[in-house]
Amino acid sequence: MRKIFRFLYLSWSIFWFLLVMILIFPLVIIGSFFGPIKGGNFIFRLLHLWGDIWFFLAGMPTRFQVAQPQTQPPDPQKQYVFVANHVSNLDAAFLVKVIRQPFRPLGKIELVKVPVFGYIYKVAVVTVDRGDASHRSKSIRNLKSIIHKGISILIFPEGTFNETGLPMREMYDGAFRIAIETQTPIKPVIFPDTYARMQGDKVFTLNPGICRAIWLDEVPVEGYTLADLPRLKEQVGQVMSSALEAANASWIRVNPQG
Repeated sequence: MRKIFRFLYLSWSIFWFLLVMILIFPLVIIGSFFGPIKGGNFIFRLLHLWGDIWFFLAGMPTRFQVAQPQTQPPDPQKQYVFVANHVSNLDAAFLVKVIRQPFRPLGKIELVKVPVFGYIYKVAVVTVDRGDASHRSKSIRNLKSIIHKGISILIFPEGTFNETGLPMREMYDGAFRIAIETQTPIKPVIFPDTYARMQGDKVFTLNPGICRAIWLDEVPVEGYTLADLPRLKEQVGQVMSSALEAANASWIRVNPQG
């Protein structure tokens, strides 16, 4: 009986994932003609709509929380370097539910090849080939340019799925370097439930349930130089790891090496 339910749920979720995306696809094409700023912002409004519809139909209600009573959600009038943990392909879809102001995420270039979704992905995301140093440098320049145009960015600083059993894996420098060089505050957010909804890229583990997004305190970088980068990265990593532990993230194991 469980296998039948899982098959029906997966069929239902994938059907609506594709159908809603196909329905907005003509508008995405139109939006792409209006340039990377106006067109991009319009496309993200479409993606907000897509996310609202799909997460509802897939039975994944979103819960927005703050880590501490004094913690504030992001100010829509400010720019940020958003950083989030990464344990599931669902994280990328969840972003458009969580961040409701203009932003551009950094994403892996491989997803450009996916039919329909790949086109939307290409016009909405700053892509990166982590195996190509010159492409990584170009992506960093593109992200800085976006910030200079008044738009926030989002980076998964772990780079790839965290499969260590620890709250966070070792992070790359890119998000913190950009924050320092552009003097843009960092705004961390954690997704403690996306792994429970879908493990990594294993689509057959998809299941309904609550998805929480928990905002952490903004980390200002005024006056920081690149010499402060290691300290900044460690500070943000510790805060995010502690918050994931407090939220009982399901992938954390007591003995990660076991």
